[in-house]
Amino acid sequence: MKTTLFYLHDPMCSWCWGFRPVWDEIQDKLKNEFPELDVAYIVGGLAPDSDEPMSIAMRTAIEGYWKRIATELGTTFNHAFWTENTPRRSTYPACRAVLAAKRQHLEHEMIDAIQQGYYLRAMNPSDEGVLIQLAGEILDLECDSLDQFCNDLRSEDIEQELQKNISQSHQFQAQGVANGFPSLVLSAECEGVGGWCYGINVDYEVASTVLSQVAYYLR
Repeated sequence: MKTTLFYLHDPMCSWCWGFRPVWDEIQDKLKNEFPELDVAYIVGGLAPDSDEPMSIAMRTAIEGYWKRIATELGTTFNHAFWTENTPRRSTYPACRAVLAAKRQHLEHEMIDAIQQGYYLRAMNPSDEGVLIQLAGEILDLECDSLDQFCNDLRSEDIEQELQKNISQSHQFQAQGVANGFPSLVLSAECEGVGGWCYGINVDYEVASTVLSQVAYYLR
């Protein structure tokens, strides 16, 4: 039986950034307690490609999320982003960048680079040039690797992979085991007899809440 904990996220989701410290702790403990458990990331795609500047109402709403998360969780945000950029409601490019980096086994590093670039460095990951700059930093500016990243980022293969991720996210939500980002879904495939999946409640402050749920289903 293959068991997987799926993490549904978007690299530009502010609640995913708020969850990040606890999620890192959860993953470290899972490696020790359940080494046979696979952890797989699904980029759900919060917002499709757009060249339109974000509306004032949307800017106000998202800035409000940042302030709420900072107050409730102590998460750090660099609010200079809103004055130093032209924000767009477009996260698909960042999702593609994660999938392109995954082809070079740098999925987690790219997520980290995008989140830190967006939330701490006031960079705009909706811009392709920013994503390429961040990729260059994690690839140590190796020309061949960066060229591959750029080609993959713009490729039809990566677009199809993104759509598969989005479809999987929607499927989990339709099943009632996921609700927005971040979400956690524990799933098992049993050869010849089907499988099962359960939604895991996310706790933004206490890792043990998630770990106890996983343990309940696996033991």
